[in-house]
Parts: sequence; C-alpha cells; structure tokens
Amino acid sequence: MRRTDIARAAALLALVFLAAGCSRKEPNLINPQRGLVTPDEFAILPGKPLEIPETLNELPPPTPGGANRTDINPEADVVVALGGNPAAVVPDGRLGADGALIQQASRYGVDPNVRTALASEDLEFRRRHRGRLLERWFGVTTYYKVYSRGQLDQPATTELFRRSGVPTPAMPPDTSGN
Repeated sequence: MRRTDIARAAALLALVFLAAGCSRKEPNLINPQRGLVTPDEFAILPGKPLEIPETLNELPPPTPGGANRTDINPEADVVVALGGNPAAVVPDGRLGADGALIQQASRYGVDPNVRTALASEDLEFRRRHRGRLLERWFGVTTYYKVYSRGQLDQPATTELFRRSGVPTPAMPPDTSGN
C-alpha cells in the first residue's frame, strides 16, 4: 500500500512538472528584477536646471500634460552636441532635415511591415529557446546564452577587415584573457 501512495505522488508531481513546462505565455528570457534589492538609478531622469528670466512676462503659459522648458530632450541634445540644429528634430524623434540620409539608407527599398515581421520572428525564436524548466521557474536570465550565436566577434571582424585592406580605427586591447 505504501508503494501505491508513492507512485501516485510521483505521478502527480510529474503532471505538475509537465503542466508547468507547457506554458503558452510569451517567453521572458531576461529577468532584470531578479536579485534587485537596490533602487534603479536609471529610473531617475534629472531635468534641466531651472532658469529665472529677467521678467516673468517672458515665461510661456503653462501646458498641463505638455512639454516643459526643463524637460530633457535627448535627441535634440545629441544634435546640439554634434554641432547640428536642434530645431531639425521633429517631435516624434526623427530628423526632418536629413532627407539625404534617409534616402541613402532606404535606397534598396523599405518594408513597411519590418517591425511586425521582426517581432513575430523574434517571438517564435524566444518560444523555441525558452530555457530549461528550472531556469524558467527560478527566473534565471537566459537572454545572453540564447542570443550569443548572433553576437559579433569584434576582434575577429576587425582583423578580417584589416587583412582585407579596409581602414579600421584603433581598437582597445582584449583584456578578457581569451
């Protein structure tokens, strides 16, 4: 009688493992919250310093829910840092004045559904490479292991280009010990 109870418990446990392994939810390969016991420093976005104009009549009217003079605008800040005109940045983040760049980048055609196609292909890839059962249960990050085949080997690629005669910039020495 004792053996039948053990067999039943083992069968029940096997069914639980099988049900947990057949989950249909979207696979999550990276778990940034795992082991997080400190605040996220990158969640805090410092604003620009407050400036008081000569006369308060120069202040723009308030725009609830709209843009603020002290809000950061990374796209425009990058354009300014590179010596460009921040007014060329369209509110959606695209560079409106760079028609030549956009034309050169799209010279072989543009697929309007590229984002949708890439998202569905990546979802299928992540479903095929979800990680092992215990990795999923304990929220172990498998992202880097799964995508490592698509990672560029920078030193080997630089050497390949240099042997081919392509001018390449200086590269920092490899300190990984490989």
